[in-house]
Amino acid sequence: MSQYPAPQPFEPHPDQLPRSELRKLLRQQRRALSFEQQQQASEQLALNLLKHPDLQRARHIGIYLANDGEIDPQLYMDLGRRRGIQFYLPILHPIYQGKLVFSPYDDGVELTANRFGIPEPPFPRSRRRPAWALDAVLFPLVGFDEQGGRLGMGGGFYDRTFAFSRIRPSMAPKLIGLAHDFQKVLSLPIEPWDVPLHGVVTDDACYRFRR
Repeated sequence: MSQYPAPQPFEPHPDQLPRSELRKLLRQQRRALSFEQQQQASEQLALNLLKHPDLQRARHIGIYLANDGEIDPQLYMDLGRRRGIQFYLPILHPIYQGKLVFSPYDDGVELTANRFGIPEPPFPRSRRRPAWALDAVLFPLVGFDEQGGRLGMGGGFYDRTFAFSRIRPSMAPKLIGLAHDFQKVLSLPIEPWDVPLHGVVTDDACYRFRR
């Protein structure tokens, strides 16, 4: 449990606040965290991920570089590499618009900013791994609830990329959202296009969902 006071969980009924306003509020709250709070959250997140049962045998894991106040998985990456885990960063696919492909992320990998200003390996020169060939994917959330509802940035990239998991769930990697625990809300609507998560891991807890 963090020794630093975090913003209180925000619990509106989904009818009381538009998703755009809720997204704005939660992003403001996570950006307001101090460096010390973010560092401690990263440490707690790493501990929770290292003991997570869905990740014990995973050797190829999609991950992200934190920005905009997102909880930072960097420490988990550092520790995971010592266990032989290969991590992969998402790349915006230049041909299949709105989808992602994943490229190995190691020390010395050249990164360039995509159209959203997010660093990623350059597509033409990178080795790539298709989404279905990953064991697990960890991605940032803006908000979530305990029933599996989630709120992202609104681009739909992960939903389109992993839409195949609805048809062939046995081929799907473990899909796990990461967030600060205060980003949990009372209830979020589950849209028809939302790809179900296996769970959410925060600095305080692990939430597992029935898909």
